[in-house]
Amino acid sequence: MPVTYRRHQRGDAARLAALTVAAMPGDAITTDWFTENVLLDVNFSDDGLIIAEQDGAPVGFIYATRARSGSTLDPDGGWITIGCVHPAARNQGIGGELVERAATHLARTGSAWVEFSGYPPAYFLPGLDTVAYPEAEALLTASGFTRRYTAAAMSMDLTGYATPAAVLDLDRTRQEEGYHLGTASADDLPEVISFATANLAPDWGGAVRDSVLRHGRIDRVLLARDPGGAVVGFATYGAYRGLLDRFGPFGVHEQARGTGLGKLLLHRSLTAMRAEGAQLAWFLWTGEQSPAGHLYRSAGFTVTRRFHVLRRTL
Repeated sequence: MPVTYRRHQRGDAARLAALTVAAMPGDAITTDWFTENVLLDVNFSDDGLIIAEQDGAPVGFIYATRARSGSTLDPDGGWITIGCVHPAARNQGIGGELVERAATHLARTGSAWVEFSGYPPAYFLPGLDTVAYPEAEALLTASGFTRRYTAAAMSMDLTGYATPAAVLDLDRTRQEEGYHLGTASADDLPEVISFATANLAPDWGGAVRDSVLRHGRIDRVLLARDPGGAVVGFATYGAYRGLLDRFGPFGVHEQARGTGLGKLLLHRSLTAMRAEGAQLAWFLWTGEQSPAGHLYRSAGFTVTRRFHVLRRTL
């Protein structure tokens, strides 16, 4: 049967979410999740959601997006956040055609390059897991994508977790020195959000704001203040989709690194997560050899998957 390509239309959210169950079962998404990350993306455009249809049913799709004016995102950039083809419809050139149509759309709207994936406002996975999806790696490589960097996903079993004695000693020492570590109050939130946005990542402040607005759990936001009273670090959990066991975002000001505040915020978060009944702590994105990566390993995290962020010049 011939394949046709079209834009989004009514009824697609549920059908495309169902398509991921067949095409990428290890990373299948729900209709609600598709709606949140695609249809409610602040930069959503009908032209960016491209659907391959065969015999009246979707057999593949791809979503491409780019920042609108006034965004904190790189104005030269475009992103492909998700895409798949049903196994029964592969080897017909559908995947390659979807990628080219997405690239054409982004180039037409002014993007100088496109990445898979790493889109800060709403990504499903940080990049491509080439172990799970070798066919996708071959397709993207053939389409001109090259590896830019690798993000590691990590997890830690919390069933037997107890705060290490050395961490408790460090916590007391820092507090005696005038540092403050604790749970954020409502009045702390504007400063935490501004700190995260300005010093760590443009979307992290928004993640804190959205989490508290959606879930109402200010107590899941932890902060560190220096002896002068300024916020120099924060951590949170349960922020993304309300998943209790998902840790982050989390970070410490560059000038406060080496003080152990990151370790204290991490372990305070793990303690709080365990107290709420979490059996596991996990996250999707860190650099394995970065200071954060070493901190996670020292706490007991291990790498579960690796995601390659790929880029193509348009």
